[in-house]
Amino acid sequence: MRQTRQENFAEQRAQLMLQLNLLSEQKIAKIIALLEELRTDLPNVINRYDSEAKLMQSAADPLAVLEALQKNLAEDLSSTEENNMT
Repeated sequence: MRQTRQENFAEQRAQLMLQLNLLSEQKIAKIIALLEELRTDLPNVINRYDSEAKLMQSAADPLAVLEALQKNLAEDLSSTEENNMT
């Protein structure tokens, strides 16, 4: 019972960390977008195209992250099962 409680706590902590990371990533993307907007608005700053900053302005799609995590988990489970069978 204690192990189950610890596993549940670890899972909740992992979910919280994921949510915090996604929120931080969204905030960082917004800051980059605002900086790029400010840079283009300032008359004394040379306006140049920054492809890296353009990519960083887009926050990660939480659903895509969830799908990738589920896929990785399924692959890990299947490889663990294969190793246990041999």
